[in-house]
Amino acid sequence: MTQHPRSREELLAELDTTAPHSARVWNYWLGGKDNFAVDRQVGEQVLQMLPSIVEQARADRAFLGRAVSHLAGERGIRQFLDIGTGLPTADNTHEVAQRVAPSSRIVYVDNDPLVLVHARALLTSAPDGVTDYIQADLEDPATILREATRTLDLSQPVGLMLMGVLHHVADTGEAYKIVDRLKGALAPGSYLVINHATNAVYGEASDEGVRHWNQFGKPKITLRSPDEIARFFAGWTLLEPGLVSCSRWRPGVVDETSVEVDEFGGVAVLGE
Repeated sequence: MTQHPRSREELLAELDTTAPHSARVWNYWLGGKDNFAVDRQVGEQVLQMLPSIVEQARADRAFLGRAVSHLAGERGIRQFLDIGTGLPTADNTHEVAQRVAPSSRIVYVDNDPLVLVHARALLTSAPDGVTDYIQADLEDPATILREATRTLDLSQPVGLMLMGVLHHVADTGEAYKIVDRLKGALAPGSYLVINHATNAVYGEASDEGVRHWNQFGKPKITLRSPDEIARFFAGWTLLEPGLVSCSRWRPGVVDETSVEVDEFGGVAVLGE
């Protein structure tokens, strides 16, 4: 992994422990320990309003694993750009990809200092591959693309991962522009993987949970309908089964009783 000049102490000094942060609250729901009391407090409050949120967090993570495994395996993708990485946990993108293809190259992007602190320690590459980390904001795609070229060859297919990050862009038009800018830099044969918060399954319960989060937490969340989420894939071809609840995207065992969650995901390809 590329070394970065700032020290762990400098990065930790940037942390705001007075307000809950989505990456740390998500970590709490997944059973992790990289969170603070304020994160756990709001996490429990949202859990009371939306009991399915833990299932949603797990389904989100499992969807990432299935999507990356499919792209690295059946689709032969050897480069991944994962924007909005979040705190490292089990089966991160590089672990899944390099388990299938050890030469895979992965670039992670996030803007949370705590994520970078842990990325240095945990996001280590297999010997034959490469893993790098960029501290940048999704709303600055030019910087992301420029820095990613240190590790990735954008003239070759890339798996672009936007997992649980687009709903932090409040302006829908701006969110579309960001994704279009990223898509436009990628070669034919590239893939786009998105999951995004919605209220299509639990309705008012999801709305209430997000209202509470937006009052106390950061960054804020904007729920979008499945049709609005589908627009992010415009011009690319969605793989079967299309845009669905994350728990229903190619589960290993078909189970019609699996819990649907208010996090919809899909995978699309450029050029088919």
